[in-house]
Amino acid sequence: MKEDRLKNLTLQQMEALIFLVEERSFSRAAGRMFLTQPAMTKHIRNVEDCLGVKVVNRGSGGVSLTPEGKILYDVARRIVRLRRDAADKIDQLREQSGGDVYLCASTIPATYILPRAISAFKKEHPDIRIFLKTEDSEEVMNMVLDREVEIGCIGKSPQNAKLAGQPVWHDRLILVVAADHRWAKKGSVSVSELMAEPFVLREKGSATRDVFELYMKEQKAVRLADFNICGELGSSEAIKEAVLAGLGVSVLSAHAVARELASGMLLEIPLASCRIERRFYLICLKSFEPRAHHKAFFDFLKHYKVAPAGLKR
Repeated sequence: MKEDRLKNLTLQQMEALIFLVEERSFSRAAGRMFLTQPAMTKHIRNVEDCLGVKVVNRGSGGVSLTPEGKILYDVARRIVRLRRDAADKIDQLREQSGGDVYLCASTIPATYILPRAISAFKKEHPDIRIFLKTEDSEEVMNMVLDREVEIGCIGKSPQNAKLAGQPVWHDRLILVVAADHRWAKKGSVSVSELMAEPFVLREKGSATRDVFELYMKEQKAVRLADFNICGELGSSEAIKEAVLAGLGVSVLSAHAVARELASGMLLEIPLASCRIERRFYLICLKSFEPRAHHKAFFDFLKHYKVAPAGLKR
């Protein structure tokens, strides 16, 4: 195999050759490159040392290319042009407003907030496509960490040091019962009454469950194991159906039950001396470098107002 004599050539040396041919003078070429003439001469000498042949003829009439220099000059022009084309394409990509956003969200924002938000966003940015997956909060964080999606939305602040979290919307967890439940006309119930009642719980990994469990532990010194758990279900929709069917009562996001509360199918029963609130967070890797369409989506969601069931942003 022949030795690759060009592997040590630099782009600056190739540009020096191009400018020298265009200007036909070392001094003028040096001026275009903002170099001294000795530095310009050294570039050309280094090119010739790499190739082991002369590339430029120096004479009283100026400079001209040797046959080897002509070959290198043609290649150098193509390489420099390719570099310029690449830079132009990268700049266009940065300025481009369209693109795809890959998003994963936990059940509550994915089901009750983001569909409307995405619809409103698309009216302003029809050239940006949103791909939304639904998982529990733990899996959302894992997918962001594994770069399976670019952005996540969950109902708790991320604790992983690799993740950045931006709070967006408020939420409140409320006690809901079926319209024909014996508590329907009660002004409120106590935590001890709730603990004795058949209770339907979200699955492990759910932020709704985590927030409820942490609140009861820290504020009321009560464990989930102390509740009369009659079932664990994998979504708020499944829990609503269970409550409507008379399986038990539950504590759910106000976003999840806004429609059922408005229609009278479910009732909110105040839980005495309790107000369980949280925020939803947009999350991404701290190392994530958003492009223009990601920034547009982030900014839109930060200012998107959500206020079901009396909630205020």
